[in-house]
Formats: sequence, structure tokens, C-alpha cells
Amino acid sequence: MAEVASADGAPIYYEHHLPEGEPRTTVVFSCAYCTTHENWRGQVSPLVAAGHAVVLWDLRGHGRSASPDDASAFSMDRVVEDLAAVATVTSPTRPVVAAGLSFGGLASLHFTERHPERVEALVLIGTGPGFKNPEAAAGWAAQVERTARFLETRGFEDFVNGRAGTTCIGKRPELPAARAAAAAIIAQAVPGVARFGREVSGKAPPVIDALGGMDVPALVVVGEEDKPFRRAAEVMAAKLPQARHVVIPEAGHILN
Repeated sequence: MAEVASADGAPIYYEHHLPEGEPRTTVVFSCAYCTTHENWRGQVSPLVAAGHAVVLWDLRGHGRSASPDDASAFSMDRVVEDLAAVATVTSPTRPVVAAGLSFGGLASLHFTERHPERVEALVLIGTGPGFKNPEAAAGWAAQVERTARFLETRGFEDFVNGRAGTTCIGKRPELPAARAAAAAIIAQAVPGVARFGREVSGKAPPVIDALGGMDVPALVVVGEEDKPFRRAAEVMAAKLPQARHVVIPEAGHILN
């Protein structure tokens, strides 16, 4: 458990889990909007046991990372800088596996576009490359705005325990991993997450035109029941040069 200063000085929370001996790879897991590093807890032990280093971190405004008051501190450029700072401090001499779910997958794609030398592979889970179509982009921004307003009026506890719960802790809230993820989500401060939604997630530029240049192994995973991202997964798998496309039966959005 530690913090690293991003390019603008914002403290970013991360955890660096190491195997015995030299790691085979370093896997950096980036989170979905509204969630925290705790959502990836279940992936730590199996990967470390297999000889990989595992890095969990919180997006700015989320979890234990800084939540600047200034809206100008929130942008996709800042998120890429945050991810770069985490990757550099945990794997200074070797590229990393950039893994992410939902927004975390899009952030991993932006990171790969801007720092291709820092990425040896991609794991893209329940995510997409953003929206080129103006109407689709506007629809997404409106959805994010509705989420931000819900959080500001009802709070995270109602968010997690309501209809949105499946988008942040999965279909089986009774599982210990889901309960731990829910507790960490509920503990967050609303203003930073809402600001992140409006300034970053809702305005995220697409990277679809850059996919063909991301010539690294890419695992594209989507839940069978995650309808909003089924088509996005197919598009990414078709455009990424070294993609493997996997659909998980009976799984939803938070399939990990």
C-alpha cells in the first residue's frame, strides 16, 4: 500500500503485490467508474502464485486516491498520467500488462496509444473503445450525468444496493468478494466520483481508430449478459491485431 505523485502532484493510491523471485510480468489493473481497487482483490493471489506481479490502484477521485477540487484536474490526459506514474513506479524497466474493466479498459487503451513502449499486452474486460458517433457519445454522457446526480442525491449505499449494483459489484452480491467491493465503494466520497464522471468518463474520447496500431497480445473478455458491451468487444477483437475474444457464459458486467 503506497502512493505515487502523478504529473500534476496528485497522490495516487496503489498496491504492489510481488511473487517470490523475479516476476514473469507486471499486471496493472485499472478500475471501472465508481469502483475501487478492491474490485480486483480476487485476482491478486492466483496471479501472484503464478509468478506475476499485480498492481491495483484507484482512479483519481475514487477510493484512496486524491480528489482535487478543481474540475480542470480531471481529464483523460490526467488519468493516463496517473496510470503512467503507477506503471513506472512498479515496473520501471519493463513494460506492463495493462488490464482494465469498463472505464479501466478504455483508460488502458488510451495509455497504450500514448505509451506503446510501456505495454506488452492488454486485458480488456467489459469495455469498449469509446464512441465516434455523436449521438452515441451524447447518450453515454447523459447516462453518466444521471449516475452523478443519483450519487449526489442518494449516495453510494443506495447506488450499490439498487439497480446499479450489478454494474459495480456483479450479479452475486452475497459473495465475500462482492461484499468487500461494496464496502469500499460505499466508503468513497461522492463529490470526486461525480466530478470524475462529468469531466472524464462522460467526455472520454474514442480510440477506435488507433486499435489497428496496438500490435500486442490482447485478451478481450465480455460477459454473455453484458449487452451494452458485447458489440464493443466484437469491434475491438476485429481491429486489434493480436486479439483473442472470449465470452463468459451467464456473466454480466462485473464478471471478474
